[in-house]
Amino acid sequence: MIDILLLAILGIVTWCVASEGAWGAGFIFVSVLLAGLLAMNYFEPLATFLTNNIASSGAWRQRWDSIALVGLFVAFIFLFREVTVRIAPTYMQVHPLVHEIARWSFAFMTGYIAMAFLLTALHTAPLPREFGGFTPERANFFGAVAPDRQWLGFTQYVSEKSMRNGSMGHIFDGPEYTFPQHQNSIWPSFPIRYATRRGQGAAGGGQAAKPLTEEKASRAF
Repeated sequence: MIDILLLAILGIVTWCVASEGAWGAGFIFVSVLLAGLLAMNYFEPLATFLTNNIASSGAWRQRWDSIALVGLFVAFIFLFREVTVRIAPTYMQVHPLVHEIARWSFAFMTGYIAMAFLLTALHTAPLPREFGGFTPERANFFGAVAPDRQWLGFTQYVSEKSMRNGSMGHIFDGPEYTFPQHQNSIWPSFPIRYATRRGQGAAGGGQAAKPLTEEKASRAF
């Protein structure tokens, strides 16, 4: 079921974005990409704030992560959309061949990012560990690719490289551990942490787990 849903998201977003033309599709692609990166960076501090100031029950602790993540994503898209409309308010002529290639290419990439982001957001949802064909360890797009892990890897890479603030800046999902015979010291754990929380929540009737946001409340690129 999850595979069909992801395919539908990819197809619908691609079709809608392509209708905006080459320039419009390009602007939307950049907007969705930046919105996704910013939402990934700030949703945990926001979820911690909401937990501490609005509702802190066990059930709400599991809801705030997904609410904050999707809410920030949508808010940033609307913000960037408004900015780009003001930057390029009128249609700009493009060669017909370039127009077709550009609009469908940008539209497909936008659809894929949206699909990967929403699949990643499912990890944070207050649902059972496995549901509707979704399994954290599986390549959830027809068993062929794992858009959620691709998106997490891209976010991790960007946070370590271009969007890191100096040598002491925080890294997305970057807890550091040292193991013998391993050169890398950063061991991302996003899917494992949230899968464990969902499993505990299902076993305990929704009373689980301490929020995963507390340890990263001050993180930023």
